Amino acid sequence: MTNPLHEEPDNAVVSRLLPRRRMLALGGAGAVALTGLGAAHALARDASTGADAVARAKAAALAAGACMELTTEQMEGPYYLDYELFRANVVEDRTGIPLLLVLRVVDAATCAPIRDSAIEIWHCDASGVYSGYTENGNGGGGTPPTEPPGTPPTDAPTGPPPGGGGGGHATPTDDLTWLRGIQMTDRHGFVTFRTVFPGWYAGRAVHVHTKVHTGGTRTADGYTGGRTCHTGQFYFAEETVKATETIAPYAANTATRVTLDQDGIYPGTGTRGGLLELVHDRRHIERGVVGHITMAVDPEATNDGDLPPGGPAPTASPSPSPSPSSGT
Repeated sequence: MTNPLHEEPDNAVVSRLLPRRRMLALGGAGAVALTGLGAAHALARDASTGADAVARAKAAALAAGACMELTTEQMEGPYYLDYELFRANVVEDRTGIPLLLVLRVVDAATCAPIRDSAIEIWHCDASGVYSGYTENGNGGGGTPPTEPPGTPPTDAPTGPPPGGGGGGHATPTDDLTWLRGIQMTDRHGFVTFRTVFPGWYAGRAVHVHTKVHTGGTRTADGYTGGRTCHTGQFYFAEETVKATETIAPYAANTATRVTLDQDGIYPGTGTRGGLLELVHDRRHIERGVVGHITMAVDPEATNDGDLPPGGPAPTASPSPSPSPSSGT
């Protein structure tokens, strides 16, 4: 596909083709959820979890300085779409608790940050549904919409269907693109995404998918050349996820939630396995959450996510993990 060398516009016009009754059900009366640019900027306005928290997260990562063991490779899952939407704000019209993801990638062998690598994320919305797959629902047994949730896809993802990941790649049902994006890392190996806290769907703990691409360049056609050196998932501490359950629109999610300890894919290795360090006001999580993590990768490897749950078994004891969450 052809992408100009600037941040992609969102696809909110298409996203709003979702039935209004479904959106209202998710929001509920008196909802505190934010949408679109409101969600994208609310966190920055809150001094306790905005720009200061992002700066602290980056400073902590830079100060650590220690080499890390390879971050665990994990399955891609069935809902990956290689649309290569270069943008920092992936919210579009999704409602939910604002989430800032501060992600860093370093070379596991040299400990050096990997500049100009591409970090990609995708995850479900508060109702447990992925863009591109809205007809699939969330497995929660709710009543499906009576109107089409979106337009049929007008263009298949570029490249061959991704392999692996829990039953292979699912066929897209629509052209929606919310909560998907990719960015190039800066000279310190960082990117920051503005999104919303994910919800949950049947069989999985709350998570965010990620890929790290190296050896290529950003061109008018997207990310060209190189390889996918890491495919992983990010996870959230149970106490933080539990705090979202009574807040709209998460309170309307009827799927049975799987805890982190119950999840069959999370490898249980803390930071190495994708467990995010979280910062938020424990009394007012609706104000927003900052999640940060450093991924240690082999930039010359190819890891497309065609793996069994949890990825390969660790070959050594994982490095100590930081406390999974903190609050003010």
